Amino acid sequence: MKENVKRVVVLTIIILVSSLSLYAYYTSTEDLIREQETAKLTEEINQIFPDAGRFVQKEDIYYVYSDDGDLIGYAFKATGKGYGGDISILVGVNNDEDLTIRKISVLSQSETPGLGTRITEDEFISQFNNKPIDAIKLRSNNGEIDAITGATISSNAVVNAVYTEYKNKIKSIQR
Repeated sequence: MKENVKRVVVLTIIILVSSLSLYAYYTSTEDLIREQETAKLTEEINQIFPDAGRFVQKEDIYYVYSDDGDLIGYAFKATGKGYGGDISILVGVNNDEDLTIRKISVLSQSETPGLGTRITEDEFISQFNNKPIDAIKLRSNNGEIDAITGATISSNAVVNAVYTEYKNKIKSIQR
């Protein structure tokens, strides 16, 4: 009986030390991780809006301004369910009369190498450039986006995520 109590005490101590070590590691790297995420987001926004001077986040929409202080567009994240998991996309929208899609960027994905990963290639993502939202559908659905052969699920996930999130965010932008 005493032997079992010793085992439980030792195991409890090991679990406490391990938990405290993980907590200390997490808190020590949390700020660094956040800085890296912000740097990556800034880089992606600057690729979508090369003329951006700064951006301001309001709720989950980034308002992008030129160096002169003019509002040049908006950016927001969209997530789609692909074949291999979630696909995270940054969507840039022009501040023009029609609020056209300026450009998109795939932030993260876990699609099949050589097939679904082609959603990150310029040949696919450039199809979104400067398109009105009504054109953001696959050609098979009367849109202007060509699906990637062999990766229809991934293509559809990107198109649906961009379209759906645009429709959700545009309501906030137009207020």
